[in-house]
Amino acid sequence: MSVDVSGWGELPATFLEPGSASFVDFLARHAPGALPSGRQLPGAVDASAIPHGTTIVAAAYADGVLLAGDRRVTAGGMIAHREAEKVFPADEFSAIGMSGSLGPSVEMIRLFQLELEHYEKVEGVPLSLVGKANRLSTMIRGNLSLAMQGLAFIPIFAGYDLGAGRGRIFSFDVAGGQHEEQGFAATGSGSIFARGALKKLYREDMAEREVTTAVIQALYDAAEEDTATGGPDLTRKLYPLVTVVTEDGFRRLPEEDVAELARAVVEGRHARPDGPTAPPL
Repeated sequence: MSVDVSGWGELPATFLEPGSASFVDFLARHAPGALPSGRQLPGAVDASAIPHGTTIVAAAYADGVLLAGDRRVTAGGMIAHREAEKVFPADEFSAIGMSGSLGPSVEMIRLFQLELEHYEKVEGVPLSLVGKANRLSTMIRGNLSLAMQGLAFIPIFAGYDLGAGRGRIFSFDVAGGQHEEQGFAATGSGSIFARGALKKLYREDMAEREVTTAVIQALYDAAEEDTATGGPDLTRKLYPLVTVVTEDGFRRLPEEDVAELARAVVEGRHARPDGPTAPPL
């Protein structure tokens, strides 16, 4: 079966102009209204009523880096959704987790995925991991006007650095400020509690199963203290979404494996409601 394209004509001149390999820059020049920051919002926006997602946790370990998130989305004081996915592949060797306003955050992640794919197609090679983090930082900075109206996008970006041979984690502030984290990081409303838990449980040489258990413990602690974070729900069979990035690329852990560890964590909390503790010096 053939398709007649003779009537389609040539590509518009816009697509043939020289420029950078950034798809976001291309949109900013030729279709700024397609960018989230290029749209006009109503004069009054009640950001508290817009669905928000939290909490995201990342941890480096022996084979790479892990990125996980709870499943709850809230709108003000209400649970808007219990089965949200807030961790995504950015490309083959990196992942991104979102906290903030759900709709704009999902859109920004899709745009970031396209940005990385476009760069690789134009240049013939992928961006370095630091280059990817820098591009994401620029995108977040471009969203500042919406963030100031309550539509913030605050991700964690993690990936496997093929040159360095290890996993790396980058956190961001609402204005696009970028920070490389050592060991572990968290963002979202429950992040302070998740980070506190990991501070006691984390070790650099953890294996995949160990670091996954530690992250589930951290999300459990966050859910205990923060109403916007959802813990393991054994009744509905809802568990954290856990992904890893190693030298073999991005991989999402099977739900049955995460469920097994989550059930073990919940069972352990029956005997020790406050969870495991770190050994004293």
